[in-house]
Order: sequence, then structure tokens, then C-alpha cells
Amino acid sequence: MAGGLVGLLDDIAALAKLAAASIDDVGAAAGRAGAKTAGVVIDDTAVTPAYVHGLAAERELPIIRRIAIGSIRNKLLFILPAALLLSAVAPKVVEIILMFGGCFLCYEGAHKIIHALRRDDHDHDAPAAQLGPDAEATTIAGAIRTDFILSAEIMVIALKEVITEPLLSRGVILVVVAVGITVAVYGVVALIVKMDDMGLSLAQRPSRRAQRLGRLMVAGMPKVLAWLSVIGTAAMLWVGGHILLAGLDELGWAAPYHLVHALEQSVHGVPGVGGVLGWCANTLASALLGLVVGGVVVAVVAVLPLDRFRRATGKDDDADKAAQH
Repeated sequence: MAGGLVGLLDDIAALAKLAAASIDDVGAAAGRAGAKTAGVVIDDTAVTPAYVHGLAAERELPIIRRIAIGSIRNKLLFILPAALLLSAVAPKVVEIILMFGGCFLCYEGAHKIIHALRRDDHDHDAPAAQLGPDAEATTIAGAIRTDFILSAEIMVIALKEVITEPLLSRGVILVVVAVGITVAVYGVVALIVKMDDMGLSLAQRPSRRAQRLGRLMVAGMPKVLAWLSVIGTAAMLWVGGHILLAGLDELGWAAPYHLVHALEQSVHGVPGVGGVLGWCANTLASALLGLVVGGVVVAVVAVLPLDRFRRATGKDDDADKAAQH
């Protein structure tokens, strides 16, 4: 009897160790998959604060919460089942979809650069969320539509990293990525949009240090948002270009990938900084490819009647509505 109990306890301990190892594996895989989505995540974080620009302070967090709920619904109820189904029955299609996503990232990055060079801030105009419940609901719906595109890119990029995992593990990892990234993005967004309020509160305190810090926070937030946008644009071009390089290699056209790999290897042997130089060479080559492809897509989109596409990506139309109101 005692021997049987000891054996049962040993089995339970073994199962616990196996479960713990599985959790570690899921966490590690989710971390790797999430890291690959950096460009989209930074862009999402940079874009979202515009939706609450100009609002009363008490409406900012409720709107961000509603957009975050819509984002997690997009990922878990719509994108995740479709992604898992495709990965199970047609994994090659995932690669093709990922390359379309890479092209979209390149388009977004090139589009932002072109408008910056033209000194056109049209894309950064805030939607008309401050005009009452109806306009607020319209703004939230538009933000969730935009999020759907970004969320689809995030989920497909993550899926590509774990597509060789068993189906159940794949699903669990993607759920972890979806929830983790949504919480991270909208948590940072909430912090950003409340930074002005925190700065104003500090500026009104009697302490000179607090006042100085408060004024610094208020004055610094526009610069933080501007730099976040710049970093997001660079990351989109880098990630989009790298997706295209790796995708072309997998689909049989290996020449561009091998060319970049040869460039990376040519500087990899430099003592002390070879690894850094290799990474920089790969990143710059990927970003350059992303800029070229993105520029071509921007030129094509400019001559096509794609008003619905521009509305779906949150461009032009929201700002036009705000101007009309």
C-alpha cells in the first residue's frame, strides 16, 4: 500500500515537472514569437494615442479600454481560429499571407516617410472623438478596424515562428502572444495619454522639483510621440523587408536572401564588433528592401481607386470627417 502511494506521488511529481517544462516552453516560444512583431507593435503604440487627442481627460481611459477590448476580440475570436485552421490545412498559405503582411508593413513605412518629407501631418490629425457619443462610437469603431489589420499582422508573424509546434501548443502560444501584446500596447498607450495629466498635476505642487518634473513631462510628451513614430516607421521597414527576404527564400527565390546573408558574413569576422556589424548589415539591407517595395506599393496605391482601403487603414478619411465637423 505504501509502495503504491509512493509510486503515485512519483507519477504526480513527474507530471508536475512535465507541466512546468511545457509552461516554460510555451513562455519561451511566446517570447520569441512576440519579439518578431516589434515593428507592428511599435506602430500600434504610436498610432493609438491619436484617437483620444483633444478629449476630456475623463474620456481617455474608457475609450482606450474599449479599443483594447475590441483588439483582443479581433485577435482571439476572428484571427486566431482562421490562423490555426490555415496552419493546419494549408501552411504554405500562411507564408503567402505573411508576405502580403510584409508588403503592407513596407507600404506603411514608406507612406509615413513620404508624408514626412512633404511635411504633411494629415495622417496624424485626430479623429472627431470629442464631438459626442455618436462621433466617439464612430472613432472607436474605426480604431478597432485599424487594429484588425495590425492584429492580423501580429498574429501571422507570431504564427510563422511557431508553425512547427503541435496544434494545441500553437494555439496556447498564440493566445499568450495575443493577450500579452494587447495588454502591453494599450497599457503603454494609457500611460502615454495620461502623462500630460500627471505632468500638470506635478506642476501644480508646491515643490519646485515636482514643478520642474511636471513641466518637463508636459513639454517632453510630443517629442516622445514623435520619436516613437520614427522608431515605429524604421521597425516597420526592417520587419517588412526581412519578412519578404525570408519569404522569397522559402518560396524558392533565394538570391536576395543569400545576397544579404553574404553581406552579413562579410563583416561578421571583424574582431569585437563583428556580430553587431552583421546584425546592422542585415537590418539595413532589410529596411532598404522594405523602403523600395513600400515605395512601389505607395505609387501603385496612389493611382488606384482605393478609398475603402484608406478608410480601413485609418488614413485620410477620419481626418477629413474631423475637418468637416
